[in-house]
Amino acid sequence: MIKCLCSNLPPSAKIVTIEEFHKAQRAEGLANVLAIGTANPSNCIDQSTYPDYFFRITNSEHKSELKRKFKQMCAKTMIKKRYLHLTEEILKKNPNICDYNTPSFDAKQKITIIEVPKLGQEAAQKAIKEWGQPISKITHLVFCTTSGVDMPGADSQLTKLLGLDPSVKRFMLYQQGCSGGAAVLRLAKDLAENNKKARVLVVCSELINLMSFQGPRDTDLDVLVGQAFSSDGASAVIIGSDPIIPIERPLFELVFTTQTLLPNSESAIYSNLSEAGLIIHIHKEVPMLISTNIEKILLEGFQPLGISDWNSIFWVAHPGGRAISDQIELKLGLKPEKLKATRNVLSGYGNMGCATILFVLDEMRKASISEGLISTGEGLEWGVLCCFGPGLTMEAVVLRSISI
Repeated sequence: MIKCLCSNLPPSAKIVTIEEFHKAQRAEGLANVLAIGTANPSNCIDQSTYPDYFFRITNSEHKSELKRKFKQMCAKTMIKKRYLHLTEEILKKNPNICDYNTPSFDAKQKITIIEVPKLGQEAAQKAIKEWGQPISKITHLVFCTTSGVDMPGADSQLTKLLGLDPSVKRFMLYQQGCSGGAAVLRLAKDLAENNKKARVLVVCSELINLMSFQGPRDTDLDVLVGQAFSSDGASAVIIGSDPIIPIERPLFELVFTTQTLLPNSESAIYSNLSEAGLIIHIHKEVPMLISTNIEKILLEGFQPLGISDWNSIFWVAHPGGRAISDQIELKLGLKPEKLKATRNVLSGYGNMGCATILFVLDEMRKASISEGLISTGEGLEWGVLCCFGPGLTMEAVVLRSISI
């Protein structure tokens, strides 16, 4: 047994072993989601009118056949409305943003480095208010965005905006794509469980539509695909172990997390930061790739629990697009209601990158409460949170719902 060698201690001081010292630093229980907050820009766009707006604002109305294709794309998404930071006024002040493949990164970056932390602040303040604890008790901050890159980063800016203690331990994750929404939970779980009394503020904030906005071109349909479903939003959660009852009200336990990189899938989802902004590429085989491989990652988390009936758990799945949800449902034999929260978020908000999955988690708990169910997970004990992103990366979190 190794003892901790401490000099200049008073004679009465207790000398502990390294093992005891290490154990005392760790929490006793699993990490919990203690509160959730979401936020969107005030500019709400009706999906049915967006094609006319997009082609008008980009001076592309003469491309009638391309506009017809875009209308079909938008209709197939099953999205009804989205929230965008970009307004017609902003676009008129920055006309380069409206042109195809024209240098506009500087103009976009100038907006994102200010607005991404601000939108994150709004979501964080809602989560902190629900949590009900003093902001001084936040020990760690995890910030994730795919919208822009700067130093000091959005984590530093948010620390100042919220008035967090300057000694808060910060982690900044850039360019994670949609799977970043689960990656931050994986990191927060480790932080909460390995640091006694830790309270981790997790913030995902995206202005994806802004960063990827550019005019259409007949030979580059990826531009239209991104414009058909991308939107802007921010979400936040407070994560902590050993909740203080009744001051803190846990919603979900984070039981297990995992990540996998599908082999030979580098070209499935990828993006590049260029002079024209964030260029996103999504291969048509993505829904099939995800649905074919999702059961493997589910078994890793649920086999030890003796669970293999995917209709017996609740689902918090990233709504990457209608085709992905449809293929997952078909491959796993899910009942239509299993992906209800996912489809509701897609319909009402579109795809907000890494921020989206926490909107789905919030939708799940709110629907459970409004329907008078016994727990935050549709009345069920076990559930899964899953995300997909560049790589092709797949993330999954086994959740245990808490009684309401």
